[in-house]
Amino acid sequence: MTPTNANNLPTGTVSADTEWDAGDLACGDLVLELLKKVKALPPGAVLKLIATDPAARIDIGAWCRVTKNRLVAMSPPVFFIQRKEN
Repeated sequence: MTPTNANNLPTGTVSADTEWDAGDLACGDLVLELLKKVKALPPGAVLKLIATDPAARIDIGAWCRVTKNRLVAMSPPVFFIQRKEN
């Protein structure tokens, strides 16, 4: 099965404006650094995040819901996050 995004497009077709390999950063450090990375992007830009921590799947989804940034697609350990407009 090919991983898909919210528009049912294969995640391979999602393009990112920048990429960050967070390695195995855990929840607290991961979300604090992610906030900095996303804030540095212009509104609407997409960050490709690579996060290998086993809890990243849950943490990233929750972080996006709380911050109102959009989780465009995911196929752990890869996540595509679009910065909210404002």
